[in-house]
Amino acid sequence: MRPTPSPPGLAPAFAAGEYADPLRTLLLTHKEHQGFALAGPLGRVLGSVVDGVPVRSAPLVLVPVPAHPAVVRARGHDPMLRIARAAAARRRRDAAEVTVWKLLRQRHRVADQSGLDATGRAANLADSMVIDPRVRSALVRLRRPVQVLVCDDVLTTGATAREAQRALEDGGIGVHGIVCIAATRRRSLQSLPFSPPAH
Repeated sequence: MRPTPSPPGLAPAFAAGEYADPLRTLLLTHKEHQGFALAGPLGRVLGSVVDGVPVRSAPLVLVPVPAHPAVVRARGHDPMLRIARAAAARRRRDAAEVTVWKLLRQRHRVADQSGLDATGRAANLADSMVIDPRVRSALVRLRRPVQVLVCDDVLTTGATAREAQRALEDGGIGVHGIVCIAATRRRSLQSLPFSPPAH
């Protein structure tokens, strides 16, 4: 799956399905309306996407796209971090070695992306993320090869994922792929099979 047009150099991207109901409602309820119980079902969906990424035997590191601290405070939680942790827990139950690292943080709060085209989103996000040097040092101290997957909720133009990838690569950390729960319909999808999570 790749957005059309795709940001230059975007790592391979994978999503569970189209950004439409039921995924859209699940994501919005969890993200904007404190539907905390949905982190588990959404984590299972993201975990199924991780399952479909071709990887070697190295441990997987999931890196959620960061939210600005002010946004986290306003929402009462960090939605992508919660979902990524639920996905990692699901994969560990299957004996996979998967961890979640908060490697990225936002330098500054970005403007609302809704209504912006691909060029506008890229400009809005340019240089907005930076790697946390303390977390990077902790990862390096593991002295083990890992495969890093950037995690986001929805892939639209790919600008957010590409900015996260840029920040990681600038910090010397390669990105194996981008995993998302959904992708917008107007993009070219090569999505994985999707079944609504069981309740």
